[in-house]
Amino acid sequence: MEKNCIFCKIINQEVPVTLIAENQNVFVIKDINPKASLHYLIIPKKHIKDISQFEDQDKVIAADLLLMAQQLSQTVAHANQFKLIANNGAAVGQSVFHLHFHFLAGIKSDSFAV
Repeated sequence: MEKNCIFCKIINQEVPVTLIAENQNVFVIKDINPKASLHYLIIPKKHIKDISQFEDQDKVIAADLLLMAQQLSQTVAHANQFKLIANNGAAVGQSVFHLHFHFLAGIKSDSFAV
């Protein structure tokens, strides 16, 4: 865990959020600044800075991130078609340096870009 990371603080229950789903390795919360009618963040519980920082022992976490997107698409109304986005670095828009996927679904919007 990183002391100043907002997602690590959420994992430690220091910051209140709307929890959507959770398993052993990942959790899902509503985005506080949604870009679509359904905008969730899929976040690993382990602090991993970005996709380039995955290590061999993180294979299960990587799989769980994608499987959670699949689970959301099957269990959340109007989420069977979705966009999954992960920014990797400040130059492409990453502002929280704890890996996370944006899960965007619902009503089509031009603001689906994150």
